[in-house]
Amino acid sequence: MKSFNELKKNLKKDTSHLKKINISILGDSPTQLLNVAIRATGIQNNINFNTFESDFNQIEFQIFSDNSEYYHHKSSYTLLIYSSQHLIGTFYKLNNNDRTLFAETKINELEALINKINNTCKTQIILFNFNEINDRIFGSYSNKNESAFIYQIRKINYLLSGLGSKYSNLHILDLSSIQNEIGSSKMFSSTQYVTSGMVFSLEALPIIAKHCVDIISGLEGNIKKCIVLDLDNTLWGGIIGDDGIENIQLGGLGIGKAFIELQTWIKELKNRGIILAVCSKNNEDTAKLPFEKHPEMVLKLADISVFVANWENKASNIKYIQKVLNIGFDSMVFLDDNPFERNLVKEHISGICIPELPEDPALYLEYLYSLNLFETFGVSEEDGDRTLQYQIEAKRVQFQKNFVNEEDYLKSLNMVATVEGLNEFNTPRIAQLAQRSNQFNLRTIRYTENDLINFQTDKSIHPFVFHLEDKFGKHGIIGFIVLKEIAPNILFIENWFMSCRILKRGMENYILNTIVEFAKNKNYKFIYGEYIPTQKNNMVKDHYKNLGFVYNNEFWLLDVFSYLSKISYIHKNQTHVESPIITTA
Repeated sequence: MKSFNELKKNLKKDTSHLKKINISILGDSPTQLLNVAIRATGIQNNINFNTFESDFNQIEFQIFSDNSEYYHHKSSYTLLIYSSQHLIGTFYKLNNNDRTLFAETKINELEALINKINNTCKTQIILFNFNEINDRIFGSYSNKNESAFIYQIRKINYLLSGLGSKYSNLHILDLSSIQNEIGSSKMFSSTQYVTSGMVFSLEALPIIAKHCVDIISGLEGNIKKCIVLDLDNTLWGGIIGDDGIENIQLGGLGIGKAFIELQTWIKELKNRGIILAVCSKNNEDTAKLPFEKHPEMVLKLADISVFVANWENKASNIKYIQKVLNIGFDSMVFLDDNPFERNLVKEHISGICIPELPEDPALYLEYLYSLNLFETFGVSEEDGDRTLQYQIEAKRVQFQKNFVNEEDYLKSLNMVATVEGLNEFNTPRIAQLAQRSNQFNLRTIRYTENDLINFQTDKSIHPFVFHLEDKFGKHGIIGFIVLKEIAPNILFIENWFMSCRILKRGMENYILNTIVEFAKNKNYKFIYGEYIPTQKNNMVKDHYKNLGFVYNNEFWLLDVFSYLSKISYIHKNQTHVESPIITTA
């Protein structure tokens, strides 16, 4: 981690080519240096933050005044920072009875702020929780005494978690965990606080800024989806080809325990929906042996979506893995103990994340914890099936090699699509897909679950959810379109995004046929589309052109009644009764 002074050198870099994002920082203590750290960290992550920073202790004024500078800034992200130091000062002024109600009172105040923001503007809110101050007034008895400050601050943090679950646009930055990681002496400088009022030390600022930017970057779609794993001395100690299965270090004693705990963590990530792949210089049968036969292995072959073990260079093998998974390299993390292999991959593959693992395997896990690589903003039932979906996709890739003609391949897949409206079951998955989809995303609008739920009360909105399956298995939910009536005879495609897993299947044609049929049934004459370029969606810049739309003054226009249905080898699910009008019910 760079020091604060090293970090702020990023502010001298040219930012004209970076994505510009408006953010607001509202704090009850001075935030000037935190602002510097966040902007510098943003540049490091290819984001140019345009920041509004209020005077300190003006949070309520800025939020409850409808014409405040905060609302005029039109921030995509709002940072709310209440300090533990101010909190304890307020707490000491209360009588004993009010102290026991302190946590609930504070949560009610915070919820009032959140509701006011949500009723006035559209923004993602990042609320800092509270790093603990133990004043030792009651010693260990504080853990049982409701009138103790440490008891109340822990209760506030607990209740904040529930508040975060209630509002899909509310994200909790966990200062408490950061302090646990770096220690209170590094989080807070008494001298600095007395002289300037700042509640975060210079040493802590880069770490806090990183966690903040991690949240924003993740909400902008920059998330890690896959871990590519080396094996020897990464998942177990020793070299399987030389030492044999009985002599590799793996188990509850000695250094083998470190590898077991690493595997357990990786398995939990897989259960959450992170894709696991193996890239090893080994004979394939030898490399698979521990997964199949070693009694202490936590990871099994069933956990691995793509398994590559040969004597080719790892950069080439990772490129093959990326082709099978059809995700961006910037969505991949490569774990390898060998500095030579790490450097080789780094030189040949731009964008891939390659942690510099410590030499001592006992330090692997804590080091990976500190990187905070796997931000997420929701989970869905489909996450648990992701490994199987990609294992099946690998079979499709192999199967395609049997065909010279793409048309014959598509026909042979026996693809079947289901179309439905939004409902309580698919809404979490669509919200997640909205955050994850970057390459096939025409306008890159990031919907939250609340946004999708609100569609139900807007009669001008028509959402379409697409599922796909074929002879190999189910792809699950793979696409989402939002049509909005902007005139009595015109529909606008507010957003169109799809999973890259199903590219080159002809799904675009099927989707367009579906929405044109809907438009005809409702007597709409025209469908308008728009492409908004980002750093990642260049692949769809000609999407509307290729589908027959005509460019007209920054938008793409399709005449519904002159449209000729496009060829598609995807069949409608006849067992699923569809209404010609897609609703949110």
